[in-house]
Amino acid sequence: MARGTEGGMAGMRPGRNIGALDQTLRLGVGTALVMMWIFGPIGWWGILGFLPLVTGITGVCPIYGLLGLSTHRPPEPPEAAPGEAVPPQG
Repeated sequence: MARGTEGGMAGMRPGRNIGALDQTLRLGVGTALVMMWIFGPIGWWGILGFLPLVTGITGVCPIYGLLGLSTHRPPEPPEAAPGEAVPPQG
């Protein structure tokens, strides 16, 4: 049996569901909160900065997955030059 075709959630691997802008904002906010935690202005609340930081690094947000949301756009296939045959997709 092919990998990932078993029934249930055990064989599923979550796909990327965070787009470029979303990822950049998460990395910025997460880094800022962690730095403020390290240097003291906001105390222990800065530990929460690890959540957006990790989701920004991995490109996967578990809450988006539960809600069926995605801000990620897959890359568009390249266009064929005039006169070239377009290969079948599938």
